[in-house]
Amino acid sequence: MSRKIAIFDTTLRDGEQSPGCSMNTEEKLVIARQLLRLHVDAIEAGFPVSSPGDFESVRRIAELVGDSASVVALSRAVDGDIDAAAEALRGAQRPRIHTGLGVSTSHMRDKLRISPDECVERAAHCVRYARNLCDDVQFYAEDAGRSDYAFLARVVQAAIDAGATVVNIPDTTGFSLPEEFGARIAYLMEHVDGIDDVTLSVHCHNDLGLATALSLAGVAAGATQVECTINGLGERAGNTAMEEVVMGIRVHGDALGVHTDVDARGFAMASRLVSSVTGMVVQPNKAIVGANAFAHSSGIHQDGVLKDRSTYEIIDPREVGAGASRIVLTARSGHSALKQRLSDLGYTFDDETMSVLYRRFLEIADHKKEVYDEDLESLVNENAREVENVFTLKALQVSCGFPLTPTATLTLCDEKGELHTVCEYGSGPINASYKAVDAIVGAHSDLTDFSVTSISRGIDALGEVTVRVKDDDGRIFIGRGSDYDIITSSAKAYLNAMNRMITFKRAHAESSR
Repeated sequence: MSRKIAIFDTTLRDGEQSPGCSMNTEEKLVIARQLLRLHVDAIEAGFPVSSPGDFESVRRIAELVGDSASVVALSRAVDGDIDAAAEALRGAQRPRIHTGLGVSTSHMRDKLRISPDECVERAAHCVRYARNLCDDVQFYAEDAGRSDYAFLARVVQAAIDAGATVVNIPDTTGFSLPEEFGARIAYLMEHVDGIDDVTLSVHCHNDLGLATALSLAGVAAGATQVECTINGLGERAGNTAMEEVVMGIRVHGDALGVHTDVDARGFAMASRLVSSVTGMVVQPNKAIVGANAFAHSSGIHQDGVLKDRSTYEIIDPREVGAGASRIVLTARSGHSALKQRLSDLGYTFDDETMSVLYRRFLEIADHKKEVYDEDLESLVNENAREVENVFTLKALQVSCGFPLTPTATLTLCDEKGELHTVCEYGSGPINASYKAVDAIVGAHSDLTDFSVTSISRGIDALGEVTVRVKDDDGRIFIGRGSDYDIITSSAKAYLNAMNRMITFKRAHAESSR
């Protein structure tokens, strides 16, 4: 029978300890509601004795959660801390006090300045004291990842004998290797009496990038609870990311013989929420919730995914609320990816035409990091009808600034080789330039979209402007222009769109005769 792994979220406590990630009570409540939607088993709401704000957050979250999950308050192995935790949890239906102390040689000698015997005594005392105030007490053996096996077992035994219902084995410094950490958990399973009757928890940090691997190694060895955070927030390099460990268990659940009750479909939303509240941006290549987690740009990968998603994806993005897989068109994309994307846009071409389009696509892709739908629409339009430049830009001079009136002097050459020069005023230099173009070409359109992108890096980057204009009949024409001067790029883009519109209207008029 599959063994359930409880998911203990500490985003609101350990996650908040990330530099710059502090949250107020209302923000914590918003995140707590999302955690409830994920169906986590326990929410560590804060460290009540640390500040009045943290005390109030724990109290409010305890009232919010009801019986949907355990609400946990952290304390040191100090009576006053434990009293504060119990008081903050007074309104909780499923309260849990989380208390403990360091058990490694480093922590006992250099931080706590106590002997191993004193450590065991304090562990037993803090658990007994907490049990007088709360039926559910979790003991943490801080820095267990660097502690002596036999001594760790001795401390854990004392905590269980004193009444601990949950025992937490943290790799506080992210020091361990997965195999060794799993062996540590297995050792406790074999050498501590009554450990099968309590929840055995693991809390791993990511200093070596191994937090998820350490947690899964602990689960494989017998742990029944994993402590984690959304997006892997936490001290220094962070904690085990909840989305990673839950999906790791889902993918390998049969092999591990375990499962969780977490609704993973809420991960994408939870990730965005926590990132927004804390200001901690999620890196694009972050597992499960990163922007690129289900994006494919390699032609080989794209071809495989388009034939069968499972060729390169072990998780369906919909399982984590991430929508569909994303094909990113770049210079590394192949024929199949381009053909599929054009098909999605409603275009179908024979092999010969596709070959021509692909060559032109590569020219664009070599110029840009990513080719967007607008680029493809323009590419298709150009292939279907080569646009002759009815008007060509010859010169553009603008003046603007405060308190000057923006002015554009424009010279265009028409298809007969004649030059036309006008001067127009506008609300800005681009507006003045566009009015000058309209005055010469004798056509009018509405500008519906204007965007500027930097094609290259540095202060001398080439700027590309893309515009969409709409004629009186509602037809959309796309124009592009690039130049080191963004005003010139804008004029080129608009003129390009107007040339397309004029050419189309001429062709349409001829076909109507």
